[in-house]
Amino acid sequence: MTVVKDDVLAALGRVALPGGGDLVSRDLIRALTIDGSAVRFVIEASTPDEARLLAPFQPQAEAAVRAIPGVASVQAVMTAHGPAPKPAAPSLTIGQHPTPHQGGPQKLSGIDRIIAVASGKGGVGKSTVSSNLAVALARQGRRVGLLDADIYGPSQPRMMGVSRRPASPDGKIIEPIIAHGVTMMSLGLMLKDDEAVIWRGPMIMGALQQLLTQVAWGKLDVLIIDLPPGTGDIQLTLCQRTHLTGAIVVSTPQDVALLDARKALDMFVKLKTPVLGLIENMSTFCCPNCGHETQIFGHGGVRADADRLGLPFLGELPLTLAVRVAGDAGTPIAATDAPEAEAYARLAARLVAGGMA
Repeated sequence: MTVVKDDVLAALGRVALPGGGDLVSRDLIRALTIDGSAVRFVIEASTPDEARLLAPFQPQAEAAVRAIPGVASVQAVMTAHGPAPKPAAPSLTIGQHPTPHQGGPQKLSGIDRIIAVASGKGGVGKSTVSSNLAVALARQGRRVGLLDADIYGPSQPRMMGVSRRPASPDGKIIEPIIAHGVTMMSLGLMLKDDEAVIWRGPMIMGALQQLLTQVAWGKLDVLIIDLPPGTGDIQLTLCQRTHLTGAIVVSTPQDVALLDARKALDMFVKLKTPVLGLIENMSTFCCPNCGHETQIFGHGGVRADADRLGLPFLGELPLTLAVRVAGDAGTPIAATDAPEAEAYARLAARLVAGGMA
C-alpha cells in the first residue's frame, strides 16, 4: 500500500500537545520525506526549553505514523532553533565628520576647567609634561581628566601604562580609563599597535569632537588636553568649539624651539584663548654619575620670552633619565616619590594656587 503525505500529517495531527494544538497545527513538522515504506520527519521546536517539553511526544508521533498501513519504519528527529541571536554589540566608530556647530565655544558638562597643553614643534616633551602634570594635580586632590588629542601620534596610553580598549555599551558613550588617579582617554586606545591614522581634516575634527563630548568624563576639576604639536586643525577646532580655561605652551630653551613656540602663542592670541603660561622643559641636565649640571639646549630662553610677552613663566623642568624611563614604563615620574617628581608637584601647586586647576 502506498503511503501518502496527507495520511502522515493526519496521524501527526492527532498528537495533542500541552497548551493546546498538535504537531501539525502548531507548525512543528519539518523535512517530511516518504521513501517507499520509510517515513522521516523533523519536529522543530523554537527553543531548547520547548524541545525538552516536547521530547515525550516524539515517541507518540513515531507510533502514530507507524500505525499507518504500509509504513514499515519511522525516523523522527527533535531539533530547536536555539535562543534568539543576541543583537550585535553596538559598534563605535571614531573619526566621523563633525556635527554642525553654532555659536561660540561651549562648556563641557561637569568639567570646571579645561587646560590645553601645546607646543610649537614636536620633541619638546609636551606629552610628558601633560601626563605628569595630570598625575601631580591628582596627587594634590584634584579630580583630573587627561585627553590625548594628538590624533596622529597618541602616546598617553604608553606613558600612563594602559592598553585596555575603552568600553562603549551603547555605541555612543565611551567609558574612559582610570590610571594613576587620572581619568584618561586616547585615540591610541581604540587602535591596534602600530596602526597609523591616515585621516583628512574633517575626520580629525570629528574624532576630537567625539573624544570631548562622547566620553563619560564625569565630574572633573580640570581636564588636561595634550595637543599635537603645531598650529593645525585640532588646535583650531578645539579653540573655536570648546570653552578653554587657557593654554600652556611647552618649549625647550633652544632658539629653534622658541621660534615655533612663538607661533603657537600667536595662534592662541588670534583665537582669543588665554595663555596661562610657559614652561621651559629640558632646562638642565644633571649627570647621574658625577652630578655635573649641563644646559644641553641652552637655558633661560623660555623665561626671557615670557617676560618679553608679559606672560607667566610657570617653571623649569629638568631633563633626566628617570623621567624618560618612568614614562616608557607606564608610570609617570609624578606618580612616584622620586626627587624628579618635585618639579611637577611645584607646577601643579602653582596652577592650583592661581585658580587655574
